[in-house]
Amino acid sequence: MDNIVLKIKGLSKSFAKNKVLNNITLTVKKGSVLGLMGENGAGKSTMMKCLFGIYAQDEGQFFLENKLINFKTPKEALENGVAMVHQELNQCLERTITDNLFLGRYPTRMGIIDEVQIYKESVQLFKSLNMNVNPKTVMKNMSVSQRQMVEIAKAVSYDAKIIVLDEPTSSLTEREVKKLFSIVSDLRKKGISFIYISHKMDEIFDICDDVAVLRDGQMVLEKSTKETTMNELISAMVGRSLDKRFPDVDNVVGEDYFKVRNLSTKYEPHLKDISFTVKKGEIFGLYGLVGAGRSELLESLFGIRTISSGSMMVGGKKLRFNSSKDAMDHNFALVTEERKLNGMFATATIKFNTTITNLDSYKSGGILSERKMLEAAKKEAATMNTKCVSVEDLITSLSGGNQQKVIIGKWLERKPDIFLLDEPTRGIDVGAKSEIYQLIINMAKQGKTIIVVSSEMPEILGITNRIAVMSNHRLSGIVNTKETNQEELLKLSAKYL
Repeated sequence: MDNIVLKIKGLSKSFAKNKVLNNITLTVKKGSVLGLMGENGAGKSTMMKCLFGIYAQDEGQFFLENKLINFKTPKEALENGVAMVHQELNQCLERTITDNLFLGRYPTRMGIIDEVQIYKESVQLFKSLNMNVNPKTVMKNMSVSQRQMVEIAKAVSYDAKIIVLDEPTSSLTEREVKKLFSIVSDLRKKGISFIYISHKMDEIFDICDDVAVLRDGQMVLEKSTKETTMNELISAMVGRSLDKRFPDVDNVVGEDYFKVRNLSTKYEPHLKDISFTVKKGEIFGLYGLVGAGRSELLESLFGIRTISSGSMMVGGKKLRFNSSKDAMDHNFALVTEERKLNGMFATATIKFNTTITNLDSYKSGGILSERKMLEAAKKEAATMNTKCVSVEDLITSLSGGNQQKVIIGKWLERKPDIFLLDEPTRGIDVGAKSEIYQLIINMAKQGKTIIVVSSEMPEILGITNRIAVMSNHRLSGIVNTKETNQEELLKLSAKYL
């Protein structure tokens, strides 16, 4: 027992009649990384919320270094050496790094915050972690990966015994992932343990010593990563074997359909002289490092960003969008990367979120028909295989993967011709990913033109016909998916133009 830092014993939690966790038992070894996997809705978040005192468990116990614990708040958990770095970072972006590190526990001198002390402690902290960071930097001026490193440093400053990382690489480049793994490895050698929540199989085998899989609220697998395989993990997660990670990309590509010529944008970050052509029924990938301009390009095509020069043509017709409504009126659809920030109405129902982009279709005699909206929401929930009790429930009651299905479903209601997808499987489990991959291919088979952004190299290679690579806000090359490889994509993405 001496090498066990955390033990969860007989944990159960229900919401009304829905049993979310059923008699969970799990151990985390000291100085190890435990990968925690499971489909969205499997119970991972609920288990962590019980540990951190956000939820009170119905049954079960937590032991930290053999001592019974029962935290009432996340603050209490943090002060006792249990920390969590969330997927969606919750930081004070207008404040400095030091403010974010010491918020709620500033050292004082004669009743005044000791600025010299907090700066000194911050410098020492980052030096000990081999991080090159200026503690006086304002958080909003840092990249997502840098802000994430600050959260890890904050956890270390609390003398954390165990740190939970929730989808930590969802917005990171390959280089930033390596840096994160290096920091995790260094901290592991110092005796700090990690629970690593991820849907990315490759990462689990790269960084984790052990792996545990939740399915429908039950622990169905707990093994050393050396003793399991990717197929076994997938089978444990979804309750069935997925023969292939990616479905066959068997869409038939048609004639040239969507042409972009010499596109540049007015405001920073400036896109420069971008030209490409996408064919009807084609799945056209956009790859590049974070900050290369991929999302900005999709936003420009959708009328959100102002184009300063260049042109767009669809089916031989020249288009110029002054707003996203113009784009929607010409049968464009955009699934944004940040679903919670700008992809959905968090305080509204599944039905509202499904029908909001297509309200004119649900009118009867000039008045919105609740019946038509309900039918549409139910139809899309069935089409997308969305796991929900009722479409009248809040969208926030759904797991991240099911929220994404609702967002895609809302655009399908408009029957778009050109579908722009920005990181469509970000933070989604392997089963839901497979469903969305198949959906993308099926849309292409129906003749829809699809442009998809992805930071995951296997994904962009697994579901596209061609790939355009961006670097420094320009297009550095376009390759046929079947004729390229990861090395070529990385070289193009690192090309300085």
